[in-house]
Amino acid sequence: MRESVQAEVMMSFLVSEELSFRIPVELRYATDDPYAVRMTFHLPGDTPVTWAFGRELLLDGLVEPCGEGDVRIEPMTGPDDLLDVRIRLQVAGDRALFRAGAAPLVAFLDRTDRLVPMGQECDLGHFAENLDEALGRILAEEQNAG
Repeated sequence: MRESVQAEVMMSFLVSEELSFRIPVELRYATDDPYAVRMTFHLPGDTPVTWAFGRELLLDGLVEPCGEGDVRIEPMTGPDDLLDVRIRLQVAGDRALFRAGAAPLVAFLDRTDRLVPMGQECDLGHFAENLDEALGRILAEEQNAG
């Protein structure tokens, strides 16, 4: 049985310091790949682009700057609270920067945690049985992105 959690959030695509625009981004989490979150960015005039990265990376990025390589996430706090999160995606020399409200990301992660509690991903029997297939899929996505 395949179970998933989906949400759509609006993010700002930061083209430069002076130019940004809002785009819809689909968040998806599925039990058949319990360690990953997928974000599909719907840029105007372009084919949607999907990035997959660790659910734990997104969670950690709400609290402190984290990530190495292609995905970096960091909180942007206001005087009293966490307000937004900055997400930087990079392939070779190309880079895209997004800003999202923290609240919808926290709500999405809460829903994923109700589906599969953080730290219990390995308890999903069907995932453990198909680990080689899942790793192959993740590696293929990385090669296609590069």
